Amino acid sequence: MRTAAQIRASRPRRGAVFPVTIRPTRADVAIANTIARNTAPAPEQIARAMTWGADEKVLLVLAAAGWLASRGRSEALQRAGNHAVLVTAAVSLLPHGMKVLFDQTRPDRRTVIGHVHGISFSGKREDAFPSGHAFHMGALASAAGTLPAGPRRAIRALAVGLSLTRIAVLAHWASDVVVGFALGATLERLLRSWTGYPADALRQNEPRGRP
Repeated sequence: MRTAAQIRASRPRRGAVFPVTIRPTRADVAIANTIARNTAPAPEQIARAMTWGADEKVLLVLAAAGWLASRGRSEALQRAGNHAVLVTAAVSLLPHGMKVLFDQTRPDRRTVIGHVHGISFSGKREDAFPSGHAFHMGALASAAGTLPAGPRRAIRALAVGLSLTRIAVLAHWASDVVVGFALGATLERLLRSWTGYPADALRQNEPRGRP
């Protein structure tokens, strides 16, 4: 199976509508430059390790394991397992399709001082937009809305934190992460009508009047 970069390379460039080149905003550049100047090898290594928590391969394995564990359980749990597998698969595929349509140079390819301070290279050079990791985390944060307040807040804080690691390691511009997170959350909500994800059933034990 060809990668997104190989597909782009095989396309004629003259007169083509796609891929569309996306440029970072001034805010994106300012954030990336600040990180590049002020980071160090130790925090970069920590962020690089943490970012695996939002990797699609890890999440696909976890979703599959959850689906298997939900078999033979209550109808609500089985629907939740189906929903997790479908959302994780869809959120894994969509960013790859978008990377074929859009070109954006990753911030780690536009810095020298950042590499001196411990930043390493991530993925394909032109595959910055959108952030696939943030896609997954947006979907996770959205799905957590069916949970009681405590777990919901913890999962959403984790999702935001793991998304921010993609900015910290300069794999993505801040806007890539924001857009990916929002699109992931939107896709998760759209797929609920298909999977019958039990939004109300999972709230039945939650006290009333939650914030």
